[in-house]
Amino acid sequence: MSNKSSPALEQEFEHEPVPLSHRHSTRSVSAVWFGFPMILTNALFGGIITWHLGFWPALIAILLGNLVLFAYVGALSWFAGNTGMNFALQAKRTFGTKGYILVSGFLSTVVIGWYAFQTGLTGTVINQTFGWNALAVTAIAMVLYTGVTFLGVRALSILGMIAAPLFVVLGLVALWLIGQDHDFSTITQFKGSSGAVGAMSMGMAVTMVVAGFADSGTMTADFTRWSKDGKSAVIAAFSAFPMANVISYLFGVVIVAVGAAVDPVNNGGNFLPMLMNHGTLLSIIAFLFVFINLGSVCTHCLYNGAVGFSHLFSSKMRVWTLILGAIGGALALAGVWSYFLEWLSLLGIVVPPFGAVMIVDLIFMAKISEQRKTRRLRGSAFAAWAIGSLCAVIAHIEFPQFGEAVIGLVTAAASYTLIVKLKRENAASLMEQKNA
Repeated sequence: MSNKSSPALEQEFEHEPVPLSHRHSTRSVSAVWFGFPMILTNALFGGIITWHLGFWPALIAILLGNLVLFAYVGALSWFAGNTGMNFALQAKRTFGTKGYILVSGFLSTVVIGWYAFQTGLTGTVINQTFGWNALAVTAIAMVLYTGVTFLGVRALSILGMIAAPLFVVLGLVALWLIGQDHDFSTITQFKGSSGAVGAMSMGMAVTMVVAGFADSGTMTADFTRWSKDGKSAVIAAFSAFPMANVISYLFGVVIVAVGAAVDPVNNGGNFLPMLMNHGTLLSIIAFLFVFINLGSVCTHCLYNGAVGFSHLFSSKMRVWTLILGAIGGALALAGVWSYFLEWLSLLGIVVPPFGAVMIVDLIFMAKISEQRKTRRLRGSAFAAWAIGSLCAVIAHIEFPQFGEAVIGLVTAAASYTLIVKLKRENAASLMEQKNA
C-alpha cells in the first residue's frame, strides 16, 4: 500500500496501524477531540441536570461523569497512540478476527444513528429559530457534513479549531445578554426546581454525562491513533474530557441556575434563543454556528462509522463516508431520527462494557493478549461484555439512581479479569495433571 498522500486527501490507514511518519501533532489531534463535545446538546443536558439537582450537585455530577470518561477514553487513547491501531483493529485482537465484526459493526451502526439524529436536529433547530424549511436545511446539512468528513481527519481537526472557540464566544455573548436582566451572584443558591427535585438522582446524572459520549468515546482510537505516542493521545483525550465537555455543560448550568432558560425541562441550558433579536450580524453568526456546531458532532460520528465499515468490508473510508452519509441523511429527511433518542441512549448503556473489556485485555493484561494465538471468536471477551451489559440494563430498570453506566463498566472489567484468571488456572491445572 502506498504511503504517498496529497495535501487534501491524506491516506486514512483503514486496515493497518498509522505509521509514525504520518502521525499528527498533539495540537492537531487535540483539536479533533476538543471540538467534538463543545456542542449545544451538552449545554442542554447541563441545564436539565441543574434543573433537577440544583447548582452544586449538578457540578459534582458533571465532574464525576467527566472523570469516568477521562479514565475510560484516556486508557483506550493511550493504547491507540502507542500502537496506531484504529478501533476495529483493537477489537479484532480482543474479540477475535470474526468476533470483532459484531462489535465494530454494532458501534459503527450506533454512531450513524447519532449522525442521522444530529443532522435531522440541524433542520429542526434552524426551522424553529429562523423559520427556514426543515427538510431543505436537513438536505443541505447532509451534503455539507458528508463533504467535510470525506476530506478526512485533518478536516475534522480544522472544524474543531473553529467550532470550539465559536461555541465559547457565543456562549459568553449569551451570558452577557442574560446579565442585563439577571443577577449571577445568585446562581450558587439554586437548589433545583421544586417540581423536579427527586426525579433525577446523582447516579442518573453521571450516567447522562457518560452516555453522551459512550459510543464515540469507545471508538476514540479512530481519532487518537494519529497521535505521536500514548502520552499525546491521553492529552488529546483530556482536552475533551474533562476540559471541553465540562465547559460546554457549564454554560447550561449557569443559564438554568440564573433563571434565564427557555423551557428548562426540555431545552435545558440551550443558549441559542438568547442570541436572537439582537441585530442582523449576531443572527447571521448564530445561523452559521448551528451548522458548525452540530456539524462537528455529525462529522465525527460519520468518520467513526466510515472507518468501521471500511475495515469490515475491506474498502475505503471515503467510499463509506458517501454511502453512510446518504443513508443517515435519508433517515434524517424521513423524520425517523426523532425516534432515535431513547433507543440510542439505551444502547449507550451496553456500549461501555465493550471498551472496559478491551482496556483490561489490551492494557492491564497486555502480556497475555500479546502472546496468545489469534482466534476467530473469543468467548471470554463476549461473556464479560454480556455480564457487564446485563448488570447495566438491570441497574437501568431496577435502580438507575446508582448509575448504570459505571456499573456496566466495572462489572464488565471485573468479569473479564476473573474469567481470564480462572481459565489460566484451569489450563495450568490440566497441564500439571498431564505431566504427573
